[in-house]
Amino acid sequence: MALPPALSSDELTTALRGLHPDWHISADGKLHRSLVFPDFSAAFGCMTEIAIHAEKLNHHPEWSNTYNRVEIDLITHDVPAITQYDVDLAARIDAAAGRAD
Repeated sequence: MALPPALSSDELTTALRGLHPDWHISADGKLHRSLVFPDFSAAFGCMTEIAIHAEKLNHHPEWSNTYNRVEIDLITHDVPAITQYDVDLAARIDAAAGRAD
């Protein structure tokens, strides 16, 4: 299976417009978003939903959880760059986070 191409700067700009405004490109070149929930259970519940989507897409986030905060970084490691895979997972993360609000 062919790897997806890295998104160009213009493609990244367009992709970011379609995602939650908290997404940005971090200093290390990853698509990043911080999520804050009312409590640990809400954060973990959202992570569980995201994990199911990630597994179905076979594309997994770099993430961490501390109490009510979830830090998420997306990058396609095999490329290594941000690809459409990352944008697609980010959109699903946005949907899951919206349901958890």
